[in-house]
Amino acid sequence: MSLGMGGRKKSLGRFGFMEKIGFDWVLGFSLVLFLFGGCSGPRPANLGVKDNRLSACPSSPNCVSSQSEDEKHKIESILFNSTPAEAMDRLKQLIQGMARTTIVRETPEYLHVEFRTLLGFVDDGEFFVDGSQKVIHLRSASRVGYWDVGMNRRRMASIREDFGRK
Repeated sequence: MSLGMGGRKKSLGRFGFMEKIGFDWVLGFSLVLFLFGGCSGPRPANLGVKDNRLSACPSSPNCVSSQSEDEKHKIESILFNSTPAEAMDRLKQLIQGMARTTIVRETPEYLHVEFRTLLGFVDDGEFFVDGSQKVIHLRSASRVGYWDVGMNRRRMASIREDFGRK
């Protein structure tokens, strides 16, 4: 109940809670849920290693790859001096220690990981261990949207740096 004009009590009615907390807040919260509730998109079908290469990045800036030919998408790969199996184990330990991360597919030389952002967006990370070159190639791409504010690049650079520290 609240006081209306003339001091008379008026009922807030069935949707009075909106008047109390503010219609703008309810509308804003509903909009956020609507926009970010389904930010994962379908899992891409082009993931994996074909002819010792990860998939090329699309033209959008929300993808990085150590096998990319253009500077916009290029990122350094991870170097290792152990056996490929030891390198993969070390990489998996790093990945499993990260929040909101799920390993989707794993072979002795390939790892597909889903990274979930705080807003619910899903990025696909891929790691290909090339034992003959002693290198782990990496690729990370957003499933939806055009720009990722550099999140894929920062995440992969962080993984590469953490791998080098251990």
